[in-house]
Amino acid sequence: MDRMTAATLGLRVHLGLVAATAALALTACTGATERQLTIGTLDAGAFRLVVDDRPTIVLSNATEELVRLETDGVRLGLVSELYDNVNYDAYRLYEPGAGFKLPEDPTFANPDRASFIEAGDGELALELRYPDGIVAMLVIRAPSEGSFEFTLTPTAGAERIAFAQLRAMGGASEGFYGLGEQLDEVNQRGHVRAMQLELDQAIESSNNDAHVPVPLVIGTRGWGLFVRSRLPSAFAIATDDARRVEATIGTGLASSSGLAFHLFAADHPLDVTRRYFDVTGTPKLPARWALGPLVWRDETSGQAEVEADLDSIRDLDLATTGYWIDRPYATGVNTFDFDAAKYADAGAMIAKMHALGFRTAVWHTPYLDTRDAATLALRKEAIAGGYYPPQAGIPLNHWGTLLDLTNPEAVAWWQSKLGAYRDLGIEGYKLDYGEDVVLSPTGIRIPWKFADGTDERTQHAEFPLNYHGTYAPLVPDDGGLLLCRTGSYGDQLNGTVIWPGDLDSTFAKRGEKMKDENGKEYGATGGLIASVVAALSLGPSGFAFYGADTGGYRHCPPDNELFSRWFEQTALSTTMQIGTSCNDLAWVPTAKNGFDAALLARYREYTRLHLRLFPYLWTYAERHRIDGRPIMRALGLAHPELQVHPNDIYLLGDELLVAPVVKRGKTARSVVFPAGEWLHWFTGERFGAGEHEVKAPIGRLPLFLRAGGLVPLLRPTIDTLSPTTEPARVDSYATDTGLLFARAVARTSGEFLLFDGGRIAQASQGAESTLSFEAGTELNQGAVFELLDAAKPAKLTTTGGPLVEHASPGALAAAATGWHYDAKERVLSVKVAAAAKPASEGATATIAW
Repeated sequence: MDRMTAATLGLRVHLGLVAATAALALTACTGATERQLTIGTLDAGAFRLVVDDRPTIVLSNATEELVRLETDGVRLGLVSELYDNVNYDAYRLYEPGAGFKLPEDPTFANPDRASFIEAGDGELALELRYPDGIVAMLVIRAPSEGSFEFTLTPTAGAERIAFAQLRAMGGASEGFYGLGEQLDEVNQRGHVRAMQLELDQAIESSNNDAHVPVPLVIGTRGWGLFVRSRLPSAFAIATDDARRVEATIGTGLASSSGLAFHLFAADHPLDVTRRYFDVTGTPKLPARWALGPLVWRDETSGQAEVEADLDSIRDLDLATTGYWIDRPYATGVNTFDFDAAKYADAGAMIAKMHALGFRTAVWHTPYLDTRDAATLALRKEAIAGGYYPPQAGIPLNHWGTLLDLTNPEAVAWWQSKLGAYRDLGIEGYKLDYGEDVVLSPTGIRIPWKFADGTDERTQHAEFPLNYHGTYAPLVPDDGGLLLCRTGSYGDQLNGTVIWPGDLDSTFAKRGEKMKDENGKEYGATGGLIASVVAALSLGPSGFAFYGADTGGYRHCPPDNELFSRWFEQTALSTTMQIGTSCNDLAWVPTAKNGFDAALLARYREYTRLHLRLFPYLWTYAERHRIDGRPIMRALGLAHPELQVHPNDIYLLGDELLVAPVVKRGKTARSVVFPAGEWLHWFTGERFGAGEHEVKAPIGRLPLFLRAGGLVPLLRPTIDTLSPTTEPARVDSYATDTGLLFARAVARTSGEFLLFDGGRIAQASQGAESTLSFEAGTELNQGAVFELLDAAKPAKLTTTGGPLVEHASPGALAAAATGWHYDAKERVLSVKVAAAAKPASEGATATIAW
């Protein structure tokens, strides 16, 4: 957003207590009381930033302080000399690790003098003087509601600054969320988080699995700190002080270029991410079909197996929107073709996918296999065109040096090759690897140089944007699938869906000591619970769309129990994708996985539930672009008043509470409920606020509907969102949007505004409830309300007269309108037609209880 006038934004610079040229020593007077003078204030809507001369910076809302930077809030790590070959990795200041050593340990210095320099159009400028003649300018602006931008620029002594360090003081008991993808805890309190991949030999993956680090931390009092830098950084969250959030950035030789960071404030912590989007960009949505269910095999034998899977999915009535083909499928990696020996007619195969209502994607990477003769001609082109980095470090893959995707000519060349897949009908990519550009685990750099002049000190974080941005234009304009292992801030503009890489096919927590099938001990990357934590960490970090490999990857296969628990959970997530490294599919039982007919029936139920939730999920997807709120919301972030931060309880939107079973052998679990009443989605059991034990046999996910909420659903027979040419075999939303179903608790009040402009509502007072349906641009054929925990009504009427009672669900389905009561389940189903008059007048039904 362009800088707005002070009048427009309500910004105010208050200078009444200090002369414009005064230089105020922090210890200007002696005695028991230190002098403290206000330099100025900035208002950004309902939030105020106050700066005094010490300098202390305090961010408040109308009633309370949210966060402050005290006199040590902007520190500099000083050394006697900087070296170009040194790796100034801030994480190693906290976790040195074996073999890491700097030429000199930094000395962190606080400013001992602050001077007001100028007050421009809605900004403050301070000169900060540090020991030994180090000087920096700190400029503060308030560009938009609840957003304060800081720019720290050294003006003297930059050649001695190795690190910058920010210290924000929050609440002693508040939770801290964000910082990108994490696998162990949703609350970052007590952790040091690196903003780049780092070695961790205690984990089987040998690294910290920081595939999607985001330098944004959110406090549950309603504030956030975002460091807009791709230099190697680390956050220490309340590790040695219960209130302190400390961010350290290895600025090194880039110190003279300055450092930008932001403080955000919002009325609710869920809204802080919107402030972050104001700085980094509004997310692009993936394709609708990319929400899944999606199916894949780790390795396919060829076209015959793919086509057999497509037929099995439809013959077994398994809701599925897409099928992607993982490697190997091409002649070589990456030859931009299909191996004719295995895929005799790839075009016909993709045509069959489309006929049966599937969209498709393929696995891809930014390499050409240096050991494969099939890629020789492509490699010669790449070398002749200068498409590799001018200087490459150590490849961390099986195939060779990555392409230099900072080079526009290399990007254009690669995209021209990808056009062959687009022309075949490929609409998405699973983008694997691309994590070769890392920092050295020692104090000495292993340098990379790229065409745009950057090197590994920023490209470790920036390469994912170049990588994903290369593929983004190759998917349809209305969205495709970019399923990505990596990411960084700003990557939300590419419409990425994150998958967490290779999690364990176990119930293990991250770091838990496990034994493989040969008895060898390893530290777990993490299984089902790690996947849940990853989703809940990514959401507030700006990545709302997430899909883990349902069933896990390492140490496959998942057994019957694990696979069931995993698909119960991923059905209530933003993206449901199913596949393992052992090619475990629900309809393919083996001696090792123990799958059976009962599991297949459960799988059918949960994949269809996920697809039926499309209007609910897509509404929140569209809202996410506006309000920034994550779709999957950790309980502690959504309800900070509870003062609890479980890793395995979350809200899906506003109306659904999800508490998956993430421990082996458990058939019940404890669930913490927010204020209000909540009804079990499957049993109708009612729960009030507080902690309750809930029964959870396999096949019955602890899933709860908020009393007063309404959840829109597609019809119970839906198979896909994608178009089909075989409507008799495939029930597609693209062919017929059909009736809208709406689930709610009987005799409550609330409304839900859908993505297509439609509206469903229930208004209850005394012994009467009114149900309302206003058609949208897509879901406009009528509605069926399913009211839970309902008594049999005395009478139902519409504006046209009484509604007819039907003896069975089938009879109701066959009728244009009416109602049916299931006394055993205590569910009242009410069917109303689309309004014959303008949609704005809607259709209503009144229930007399």
